[in-house]
Amino acid sequence: MCGICGYYSFEKGNPDENLLKKMCSVIEHRGPDDEGIFLDKGVGLGMRRLSIIDIEGGRQPVHNEDSTIWIVFNGEIYNYRELRLSLEKKHRFYTSSDTEVIVHLYEEFGEGFVSRLNGMFGLAIWDSNNNKLLLARDRTGIKPLHYIILKNKLIFGSEIKSILEHPDVKREINFIAFHYFLSFEYIPAPESIFKGIMKLKPGHILLYKDNMASIRRYWDVEFSDNGFSEEYFCNKISETLEKSVNLEMVSDVPLGAFLSGGIDSSAIVAMMSHLSDEPIKTFSIGFEDQSYNELEYAGIVAERFNTEHHEEIIKPDAVKLAGSLIRYFDEPFADVSAFSTYLVSQMAKKHVKVALSGDGGDELFAGYDWYIASNLNEYYRKLPSILKDKIIHPVVKNLPDSSQKKGFSNILKRFVEGSSLPDEGRHVRWQFFLPDEDKLYSSELKNELKNVNSFEVVNRLYVNNNAIKPLSKEQYVDLKMYLPDDILVKVDRMSMANSLEARVPLLNQLFVELVATIPPNLKLKGISTKYIFKKAMLKHLPRDIIYRKKQGFSIPMKNWLREDLRDMMMETLSRRRIEEKGYVEYGYVNKLMNQHLEKKRNNAHQLWSLMVFEMWHDMYINNEVGEYK
Repeated sequence: MCGICGYYSFEKGNPDENLLKKMCSVIEHRGPDDEGIFLDKGVGLGMRRLSIIDIEGGRQPVHNEDSTIWIVFNGEIYNYRELRLSLEKKHRFYTSSDTEVIVHLYEEFGEGFVSRLNGMFGLAIWDSNNNKLLLARDRTGIKPLHYIILKNKLIFGSEIKSILEHPDVKREINFIAFHYFLSFEYIPAPESIFKGIMKLKPGHILLYKDNMASIRRYWDVEFSDNGFSEEYFCNKISETLEKSVNLEMVSDVPLGAFLSGGIDSSAIVAMMSHLSDEPIKTFSIGFEDQSYNELEYAGIVAERFNTEHHEEIIKPDAVKLAGSLIRYFDEPFADVSAFSTYLVSQMAKKHVKVALSGDGGDELFAGYDWYIASNLNEYYRKLPSILKDKIIHPVVKNLPDSSQKKGFSNILKRFVEGSSLPDEGRHVRWQFFLPDEDKLYSSELKNELKNVNSFEVVNRLYVNNNAIKPLSKEQYVDLKMYLPDDILVKVDRMSMANSLEARVPLLNQLFVELVATIPPNLKLKGISTKYIFKKAMLKHLPRDIIYRKKQGFSIPMKNWLREDLRDMMMETLSRRRIEEKGYVEYGYVNKLMNQHLEKKRNNAHQLWSLMVFEMWHDMYINNEVGEYK
């Protein structure tokens, strides 16, 4: 696991070694164990290494036998031993690392090498024979890769902060991305918050040659309705998950698992325990607010599998932590579960260097509430309009907000608000708290964004995929957007902020491709989410864990903004700061704050998003030094 960076310039001058070292130094947290640099005619490759495989011999950059092909690589290749056996017949290896396997695989199969990799990766290959730079990202977007193409060069990095070190890169805001951020709480690929800096999409390759770039997709999830029985799928789920976990347990350093007590992380721990002769190290966190605390369930799983369990009740210094986390993301990112992920990673790092996570299960098996809402909407939309418009909508709108994490009134409000929107709009509204754009944006910004519609981003994904059933189309949207641009960004940045490698076996290629063949009616039965996964796990997990109410890995942000973060919110969203930038209307922002503080409405998502942007702006545009104060 590493952080990579570099550039390829057609000015053909000697690359700047000091610049490359600066690009590496800002991502030292991704790889505190080692640094490596390669310089060649207009090309500079850099990396920071977190040593997991071939600790002594696997230093990067790695090259082929005659040093004409070089690679910097962030990630892990789980089938590298199998690949190496076939390559050793023709190639001489000088390391035992998975990285060198990629080099020789590229020699044999050219661009087709990437389809043979089972793993998570963001990588760059310099082919001096063809004066070509190749960038590639793993299938589901577990590992990040960013780039910018200027007049005569391409600059890339695992994190945007490396790219920003290059003197030719300007820090200009992409307001379309800003609009997406306030809609989704993250920025969907390929956009980034900086003009010109792009994200390479999951499952894609970028080739840069003769001062021209071309991008192509090498993998996509293909949904199909396989007609096999429930028993068949239960057996295949167990068998394939065990194989995926076994592949992802390859390591030369200690590893463990995040354990929330939900079915996804518990299933991973169950498989790890079955495959290991030693007790698995597990890590859980909880909060004082019991509606956000899952430690009881994590403890049940830990006891069942006799794990070496570590848990903590967290009440962090929220002000200090907020500023730190915002800096790690490089661009505005407002998913509040980043706090939880950072804290559990921080705890795990004290004991292990690798942790397996249960992320991906909700997207694969339709585990979110919005999938249920979509099913229920088929019945709701048939009700008479007068009943909905004159009775249901006014009554629901005036219901008081629930203080609980998933209070009934909060869920009902979101359902009713989303029900009147088009397909792609409903899906987004049931996920996120969309802003009132007419009231929020300043006149100048509204004019710039007059032709931008966040729903279009979702609609393109909803329409342009092979799925036939509505549920599969919604899952495709989440697998292509919400998962890689929110969930996996959070896991990558927060684990790497602690120099911890996080792996996600549920997103192993083998498992994803199996689950895509399971019919939608076996994933969601009425309002029963993850139906077939729960049934498959009955022989592995306690029934109370499988069928307990889903909570999610989050924090009590609405309470924090009224308590721990109140002063910070008032200062960050003050009239002076808001009007100084001129992007949004202070009057509307102040109304959101007053409603929230007076407990008339839960505006935590909108307020936190605005706070994140303000703090990010101070750090990255105003270029303030140090943590946010």
